[in-house]
Amino acid sequence: MKPPNTAVRNAAAWQVQSLLLAYPDQRLPDRLTLARRVAATQPRAVADPLEAFAEHAGRTAPGDLAADYVATFDHRRRCCPYLTYYAHGDTRKRGVALLRLKQAYARAGWRLGDDELPDHLAVVLEFAAAEPSAGARLLTEHRAGLELLRLALRDAGSPWAPVLASVSATLPALRGDDREAVARLAAQGPPDEQVGLDPYAPPGFLPDPVVGGPR
Repeated sequence: MKPPNTAVRNAAAWQVQSLLLAYPDQRLPDRLTLARRVAATQPRAVADPLEAFAEHAGRTAPGDLAADYVATFDHRRRCCPYLTYYAHGDTRKRGVALLRLKQAYARAGWRLGDDELPDHLAVVLEFAAAEPSAGARLLTEHRAGLELLRLALRDAGSPWAPVLASVSATLPALRGDDREAVARLAAQGPPDEQVGLDPYAPPGFLPDPVVGGPR
């Protein structure tokens, strides 16, 4: 059987990564089964982290995993899953970046629910799975934020660190300017001018159904 091409393979990886970054509810066992199935079609750099997460999640009590998810993504600012936050913080520019993402989705015929922000990594990955070319561009544009999230999860020893490693492995290797952007954002942190975001509140001030991403 002919192996899938890179675009098809990446789309499958992005779909399962998106699902694994959602809140671990009663659907998690099915998602882990899918993760293992997709991992079997991927290069080892993408597959091994997916299998590592699936193995951990499969042997962890559901309540413990859910509590860890909330502690990681809802209560640790450094582990913020909203990609535009890393470059723009709570500033007017973040509102513009969010609007551009929504416009990119709209051009592809996508409409987000009222409880979804367009820069949550799970949402971006779901879009990339459906629209691989446009989605790859968005992931690449927000690569610095994605890498900062990956590093923060790794440093925290989070179970979701392998999922971010798997996402990173689907993208081109970091170039010099990408590494510099990651280093600069890590050193400076995001801006903190809290203006111009309405209706896009910063993650720390989102209503409970949205904080932590898709449920």
